[in-house]
Amino acid sequence: MTPPVFLAGAGELDQDRVLLSGPEGRHAAVVRRITVGETVDLVDGAGTRARCVVTDVAKDAVVCEVRERCVDPAPSPPITVVQALPKGDRGELAVEVMTEAGVDVIVPWAAERCVTRWKPERAAKALGKWRATAREAAKQARRSRVPEVAGLAATREVAALLAGAGLGIVLHEDTEERLSALTLPEGGGTDPATGIVVVVGPEGGFADAELAAFDEAGAVRALLGPTVLRTSTAGVAALAVLQARCGRW
Repeated sequence: MTPPVFLAGAGELDQDRVLLSGPEGRHAAVVRRITVGETVDLVDGAGTRARCVVTDVAKDAVVCEVRERCVDPAPSPPITVVQALPKGDRGELAVEVMTEAGVDVIVPWAAERCVTRWKPERAAKALGKWRATAREAAKQARRSRVPEVAGLAATREVAALLAGAGLGIVLHEDTEERLSALTLPEGGGTDPATGIVVVVGPEGGFADAELAAFDEAGAVRALLGPTVLRTSTAGVAALAVLQARCGRW
């Protein structure tokens, strides 16, 4: 059976013995009921993966002995999805499925026509939910790298991301250019300047001023297909196309 994955703290996987405590330790000991002698994988969220054997189990912690250690290469090219805020809990759904599909960076975007608004007094909590969802989905998907969930972006910041990317894409139905046929940036690598940025608009569509800003930033408009997807599922569909075309899948 495939070993379960737990998230260790930064630098902890440099040691030969790792004490997994806190929420991760409680999850391992209480929820997963890990036992002595079991094999688990510990990851640091930044690419390091350690195959371990459990040597001790406490009420809310487990001790792991590292047997093998490796660093998974960073995906190339990096893919960022700018996600307009969906309604209700569909934001967490979008983060979950995009994380499972291998996104590298997720940028929440306060588009003009978003129904949902992250008010200043609640923005930190909402962002925390997205980040927690990314962590849990990364473990479920057995990823050694947890995608970055950036802070809430304004339209001008999204335009700057598009301008600095190797390829900036705006998913839009008013074009004949298909995502599956776009010319991808050459060179690969992990530099954001060679990466791909995809913008997913809100349910109400893009405002004219937003499209003008993105056009000025050099982004191209691309069509996913003949059907209309929700904002919470368009990102994962676009990721699947790009992952396959870039050779990451």
